[in-house]
Amino acid sequence: MILDHIAVAGETLEEAAAHVEEALGVKLENGGKHAKFGTHNRLLGLADGLYLEAIAVDPAAPDRAFPRWFDLDRFAGEPRLTNWICSVEDIVADLADLAVDAGHPVELERGALRWRMAVPDSGRLPFDNLFPALIQWQGHLHPARMLPQSGCRLRRLVVWHPDAQDLMTILGPVDGVEFESGAAALQAEFDTPSGRRLLQ
Repeated sequence: MILDHIAVAGETLEEAAAHVEEALGVKLENGGKHAKFGTHNRLLGLADGLYLEAIAVDPAAPDRAFPRWFDLDRFAGEPRLTNWICSVEDIVADLADLAVDAGHPVELERGALRWRMAVPDSGRLPFDNLFPALIQWQGHLHPARMLPQSGCRLRRLVVWHPDAQDLMTILGPVDGVEFESGAAALQAEFDTPSGRRLLQ
């Protein structure tokens, strides 16, 4: 699996986007709505084929009969880096090979983009929601290739968890990602036009 993008959640999209913009010193681009899960986002193009999304529950979306992805129904507090997403070539096979239940493939779309995302029935991923969500893009379109470059490059993503060793054993090595034992959290280190910055 390959790191595809990272997600910052907020109680509102404005708060999530402002958290990223303040931390990195750059402006996010408009994203769109995810009708299936009642969320919306803004995006930031990164170097090396990666991108970042600020995401939140869309207050204009109707109530859902099932939990939203990324455990957003239970999100509360200050905006923060909450999830990382890895791309795979065969999401069904990869999910079957995992030693944990990381969800089932859900067909999704936003504008011209089409993808399959592994989403647990509870909306919450293993390891306190710090297991990566798996994504399989359909077709040749990808947000990172559609977004203007921001001048930001992800240096490393650190996944903190009390069971970091178990998480690393299940996943194997992921380029650009480090695992550390500690309280559950994510931290991303960037090179930006304003120098090195941290996003948490």
